[in-house]
Amino acid sequence: MQKTLLVVAGPTAVGKTALCVRLAKELDTDVVSADSRQLYRELAIGTAKPTPEEMQGVRHHFVDSHSITQLIGAGHYEREALAVLDTLFEKKDIVILSGGTGLYINAVCFGLDDIPEIDPALRKQLMQRLQTEGLAALQEELRQRDPVYVATADLQNSQRVVRALEVTIQTGQPFSSFRRQETAPRPFTPVFVALDRPRDELYARIDARMDEMLARGLVEEVRSLAAYRHLNALQTVGYKEVFGFLDGEYDYETMVELLKRNSRRYAKRQLTWFRNGGNYRWFGAEDAEGVLEYGMNRGGGPQ
Repeated sequence: MQKTLLVVAGPTAVGKTALCVRLAKELDTDVVSADSRQLYRELAIGTAKPTPEEMQGVRHHFVDSHSITQLIGAGHYEREALAVLDTLFEKKDIVILSGGTGLYINAVCFGLDDIPEIDPALRKQLMQRLQTEGLAALQEELRQRDPVYVATADLQNSQRVVRALEVTIQTGQPFSSFRRQETAPRPFTPVFVALDRPRDELYARIDARMDEMLARGLVEEVRSLAAYRHLNALQTVGYKEVFGFLDGEYDYETMVELLKRNSRRYAKRQLTWFRNGGNYRWFGAEDAEGVLEYGMNRGGGPQ
C-alpha cells in the first residue's frame, strides 16, 4: 500500500498543534515536527513549543530532540526526518508532517537544492559586511541581484540573506536559479494542506500568545541563553527583540510592541511562502474533518 505523508502547514499561532493532535488520534499515527527551532531543548517559551498537555499523548518527533549547541540545518534535518519516517512507515500507512518552516517541509518532500560549494573567504567577507554595514545593506543588494528569491524569502533571517548572496556572487547566477528542478524520489506520497484564519483573528491570537509567553517567563529564558545569542536560532523573532531590551536599546513596552509586530510580520511571510510554494489545499484551522477527508482521498503535492 502506498504510504502517505500528510503535510499540515500554516503560520505561527494558527492552531496547527491542536488540529494535528486531533488528526493523529483519529489516524492512530505520529506527528513529525517541521519547525527549525522547536527541536532545540533549550528554546521552550519563545518557540511556542507544544506542551505535554497540548500533545495529549500523541508522539511528536523533533520536539526537544536536539541541543542548541548542535547546528541543525535543513540538510541535517532532511536526513534525520527521512530516517524517522522510514521507521514509522514500517507500521503506519499515514504520518503527519507539521510545521511552519517551509524549507524543512520541502527538504523532506522533495530534497534540497544542488547548491555549489562556496569559497570560505567570500562567506567571511559577507559576514564582516553584515557586522559593519548591517543587514539592510545586504538585503538591498540581494533585492537587486535576485528579486525572484526576495519575493518569498525571510529577509530578517541574516543567515539566509548571506547564503543567497554568497551563491549569487560566486556563481554569477541568481540564488533562485539553483532551486531543484526535479524532486528526489520518496517512498511516500505527500499530501499538502495549509491552515489559515481570518487575518484579524490570527493577529489577535499572535498577540495573545506573546502575552502568554511573557507571563511564562520569556525574558528570563532569553537572559539564560545569552551565551548562545550568536547562534542563528536566537537571531529570530521572539528572541532578538528581548536581547535588544536586555541590552538597553529600548524599554519594556517597546520590546512588547516589537515582539507582537514582528511575529505578525513573520506570520505574513509564512503565508506568502505557502501560498507561493505549490499546490497547498487551504482549510480553516479547525476543520479537522475536511483535512482528514482530503488527506485520505488525495495523493500528490506541489507541482
